[in-house]
Amino acid sequence: MLALVAAVGYGVSDFLGGVASRRVAALRFVIVSYPLSLLLVLAVAPLVGGDLTPESLGWGAAAGVAGGLAIWWFYLALAAGPMSVVSPLTAVLVAGIPVLVGIATGERPGPVAYAGIAIALVAVVLVSRESKEGVAGDEQPRFTANVAWLTVGSGVAFALMFVALHRVPAGTGLWPLGMSRLTATLVVWAVALGVRQMIRPPSRVYPHIIAVAVLDVIANGALMFAFQGGMLSLVSVIGALYPAATVLLAMVVLGERIGRGQMTGMVLALTAVGMITAAA
Repeated sequence: MLALVAAVGYGVSDFLGGVASRRVAALRFVIVSYPLSLLLVLAVAPLVGGDLTPESLGWGAAAGVAGGLAIWWFYLALAAGPMSVVSPLTAVLVAGIPVLVGIATGERPGPVAYAGIAIALVAVVLVSRESKEGVAGDEQPRFTANVAWLTVGSGVAFALMFVALHRVPAGTGLWPLGMSRLTATLVVWAVALGVRQMIRPPSRVYPHIIAVAVLDVIANGALMFAFQGGMLSLVSVIGALYPAATVLLAMVVLGERIGRGQMTGMVLALTAVGMITAAA
C-alpha cells in the first residue's frame, strides 16, 4: 500500500508539474520545488524520529544525486525527442532495473508475484505511451542518438534512485530523505547555474510548486518506508506505475482522450497491483 501511495504521489506530481511546465521551463520549476521539499522534510523529520547514521545519510545522498540527474536528463530527452518513445522507454527502465537487481541479490518473489511483475512492466509501457506527434515533415521530433543516451541515462538514474532508497536502513526516520532532497537540490541548482536558468519562476505557478513539493515528500517518503518492509523487486514495480495516475488525471481534469493501449495498460496496472499485493 505504501508503494501504491508513492505511485499515486509521483503521478499526481508529474501531472501538476506538466501543467505548470506549459507556463515555465521545467528546470526553473524544480529549482524551487526541490528546496521546498527539503524544508518540509526538515520540519517533519523531528516529529517522526529515527537515528541519524552515516549509512542512511549516504544512501539518501546517493538517491538524491541519482534523482537530480534523472530529472534533468529526462526533461532534456522530452524536449528534443518524441515523447511517445522517450516516456515508455524511461518507464520500463525505472521498473525493470530494480527488479533485476532484486532478483540478482537473492529475492524470490514467487510465481504469482513474478506474473504480476511481468504484467506491470507491460502496463508501464502501455500507459506511458503518448500518441505520435502530429507534426509533419522535418519538424517531427526524432529519436536521435543523443536523445537515446539521455533517455537511457534518465531511466537508469531513476532506477538507481529506487535501489539507493531500498538500501536505507529501517529505524532512521525521514533523515535520509532530507539528505536526498539536499543533494537533489544541489544537483539541479548546479545545472541551472551552468545553463543560466537560475531564474525565479513567476508567482502564478507557485501553487503548483507547493503542491508538487508536498507530493514529492509524501511519495518519496512512502516509497522509502515501503522498501524497508518489502522486496525491491515488488515495491519498485508498483512505484513505477505512476504514469497511470498522470494519464487518469489528464483524462478527467483536462479532458484528454486516451488510446486503447493506454486504457489497456491501466487495467493491467490494477491487475498487477492486485497480484503483487496478494503475493506479498
